Amino acid sequence: MATAVETKLRDPRDFVDPEVWDREIQLLMRDYPFDEVMATRLFGAAVSYLITAIEKWGQALELCCGRTVDIAVHVFILDTRNYREFCHRHFDGRFLEHIPEIEFKYDGSVERTAQVIADNGFDVDWKLWEADYAKCGPCRPGENCH
Repeated sequence: MATAVETKLRDPRDFVDPEVWDREIQLLMRDYPFDEVMATRLFGAAVSYLITAIEKWGQALELCCGRTVDIAVHVFILDTRNYREFCHRHFDGRFLEHIPEIEFKYDGSVERTAQVIADNGFDVDWKLWEADYAKCGPCRPGENCH
């Protein structure tokens, strides 16, 4: 009799200290009209995305998130000390740069990125990603950034 293999999903909370996690949720609620549930969903998606970008760095995947998840990414980046320490811890002491392009691209990269995140073991909140499938993101083509 065949048995199902249990897959343990990676938890984005495992990559951020609890006090930093709480701080980023508070910053999202302070600056945007999000309740705690939505802020938590967004920050979880942002961390899953950033960890995937770090782990897939150098593979020329041109990962990018849509505008919705990007809100939480930017809130984290602007909290520079915590973002720098996050990168340092998870990126072998390096800094994951954010190099946006001026023009948005409409090439399906947001959808592809969500699938890469899922394939990297994270539970993707598909509604957050699907909202931006048609808009895509402005990540700079050919860069190993996010």
